[in-house]
Amino acid sequence: MQKNSVNKAILVGRLGQKPELKYTASQMAVVNLSVATTESRKDREGNYKDETEWTRVVVFGKTAEFVANYLDKGALVYVEGRLQTRSWENKDGVKMYTTEVIANAVTSLGSGGGSQGGGRSQSGGSYGGGGGAPSGGSAPSGTPFGGEDDEPLPF
Repeated sequence: MQKNSVNKAILVGRLGQKPELKYTASQMAVVNLSVATTESRKDREGNYKDETEWTRVVVFGKTAEFVANYLDKGALVYVEGRLQTRSWENKDGVKMYTTEVIANAVTSLGSGGGSQGGGRSQSGGSYGGGGGAPSGGSAPSGTPFGGEDDEPLPF
């Protein structure tokens, strides 16, 4: 690892489509996702405008299998990984580039899109419990990170 450098990306957003599980030639599971993050900004007239950014996310291995089995379009997810840029030549010989997040952890925040994995996460090959709603449920509106029974934050 390069000294004094960090390559870390964290997203909290919604899946743009149902994850589709595929396999590489070496039988490694892989899922490509589009994650939408939305920010509200005030324009010159004082009206709020939503700006949505779509980010490509690539998930491999057991984490990819988790995502394909437990998440659906519209699911609210927490994604942690690193940025990677890759290039290729298109059919016209033009060099193309894309930057994407290579995920090492994906957690369902249990809200929206028919998410079945409320509060479940996948990282490093083991399933763990997150802080979201019970499996099959959804978090109450206005509390995207958990239910009313969550303990208050100490600060």
